[in-house]
Amino acid sequence: MSSPVPETFDLTYRVRLASPDGHLFGVELIVERPPTAPLTLQMPAWIPGSYMIRDFARNLVRIEASDGAGRVLKLAKLDKQTWQLDQGGADGGTIRLAYQVFAWELSVRGAYLDRTRAYFNGPSLLLRVQGLDERPCRIELLPPEGPDFADWRVATSMTPADLGQGGFGSYRAEDYDDLIDHPVEMGRFDLLTFAVHGVSHRMAIGGLHCAHLHRLERDLSRICAQHAALFGELPLDRYLFLVTALGDGYGGLEHRFSTSLLCTRDDLPRASDAAPSEGYRRFLGLCSHEYFHLWLVKRIRPRALLESGLSAEVHTRLLWAFEGITSYYDELALVRSGCIDVRAYLQMLAETITRVQRTPGRLVQTLAEASFDAWTRFYKADENAPNALISYYTKGALVALALDLTIRRDTAGRRSLDDVMRALWDRYGRTGIGVPERGVELVAGEVSGLDLEGFFALALDSTEDLDLAGLLETVGIAMQLRPPRGSKDLGGGVDRFEPVQAEKTLAVRLKPGVPEAAIQNVLSDGAGERAGLAPGDVVVAVDGLRATAENLERLVARSAEGAPLRLHVFRRDELMELLAFPRPAVADTCDLMLLDPASESQARARAAWLASL
Repeated sequence: MSSPVPETFDLTYRVRLASPDGHLFGVELIVERPPTAPLTLQMPAWIPGSYMIRDFARNLVRIEASDGAGRVLKLAKLDKQTWQLDQGGADGGTIRLAYQVFAWELSVRGAYLDRTRAYFNGPSLLLRVQGLDERPCRIELLPPEGPDFADWRVATSMTPADLGQGGFGSYRAEDYDDLIDHPVEMGRFDLLTFAVHGVSHRMAIGGLHCAHLHRLERDLSRICAQHAALFGELPLDRYLFLVTALGDGYGGLEHRFSTSLLCTRDDLPRASDAAPSEGYRRFLGLCSHEYFHLWLVKRIRPRALLESGLSAEVHTRLLWAFEGITSYYDELALVRSGCIDVRAYLQMLAETITRVQRTPGRLVQTLAEASFDAWTRFYKADENAPNALISYYTKGALVALALDLTIRRDTAGRRSLDDVMRALWDRYGRTGIGVPERGVELVAGEVSGLDLEGFFALALDSTEDLDLAGLLETVGIAMQLRPPRGSKDLGGGVDRFEPVQAEKTLAVRLKPGVPEAAIQNVLSDGAGERAGLAPGDVVVAVDGLRATAENLERLVARSAEGAPLRLHVFRRDELMELLAFPRPAVADTCDLMLLDPASESQARARAAWLASL
């Protein structure tokens, strides 16, 4: 529905599909009444929510400037992402910038264009005019031409101004930050709608799929309502899930009024599913994660990021909280909302614990360091990453779990992490004040009334493992770590603990999706490292038998005790022979089991922890 257009905008962005076959967006930026000083234009180097320099300007193909009379103006390039217009603004007239952007990034961060769909996230496409960040903007989405595009439509959370058929037309933004915080999908998609606390929610699903839309609608409404109940309010008037279904894909990026998601089409629910599949649980967890961000990250924001621009790295130790706490609540909300049962939740929690236990880097890098170094290490992980790094998502989620259970235990259930989140919302979310570097820790101590200094010193600034087994026992859950039954065994929720014989292993990880036994990672101080194996090596034979990705584990496991294995390995194009002495697999796989019977206090604490809010 169209709405009246307000006063003339100073900045207008006009976006057209210049060449779907050439994957080129065409953008025209019109600056009315420009300042008399030289005009400086800049393309963001990174996108909020994804902490890596991406240099979006590298995709800008050509750019030119002209004045209101059509005269060409000279642009000077100052650096990799900045241009300056030295003339044309003195008369207070109009300046037009025209440029093209190559769009072939199938992700939630960049821009993509072909004959099947068009997508962009603002920072990858829309130039910033320095000094005019606070001015209102208009963006015009021009409909593509030709019969092949006749049924295309637009999905975006931007505020409409003057729309035509299919949602093409004009949208308005309060300022540049608002302009680039609404990803845009153009093409063919299915649309489902539901309401949460009276607020309209939509999900647009593009790509080939056969999702059971009614089930999605039901489950998403429950999860969203659960998060809204946690914070006590829903601070928006609309929300949009933008989903692209692929043969193989996973990812999400949060925005104030929407989220952009990639998923594997088989992860979407089918009408024949009696219970949520593992893939559907993963998809619901992704939706839950990004929706939780509309409070934590998009409105409760780190001070460091609030005060920054988008041209250089911005380091903060707070990512453990903003992503880790979110990762904790994204799965907790699934069981609290009734979308999964307790057994399925224990499965997901056990897998997270296993992933952390299988990362030697947890004993090298602290969680605070992992947060601070995200730009240069986590998002640029190399072959040695498992030995040197820890994910602030997964370990952060376990720290959030430990913090929640610690507060519940030490306050006899009077306080929890839920109370901390509501306090963060009141102090920082409603006010727009940025969270200082130790702000989450301070609020947790104030709300709980506990001295949590020791807890945070251990959890954030040391590499010691948390006592998760002891904390889970307080809510009637037993935990054990055991050797894995192969590399695909991530543990899970069980009815009873079973002994597992540790099989011999080389302590290497193979590249997924290839038939060869190609090594991706060699874990520290394992048999593979001691034998001289390196990332990129391809094991072609073990003791004279052909090795593949499918049988390498079996060939190693059945080797004679104490006897060396003769490995034939290609390193690049050179054949090498190495001797390895496989070792028993370590106990790094987590099983979780409900205590039966649990004590009255354990049962009461567990019910309070997992109960719907």
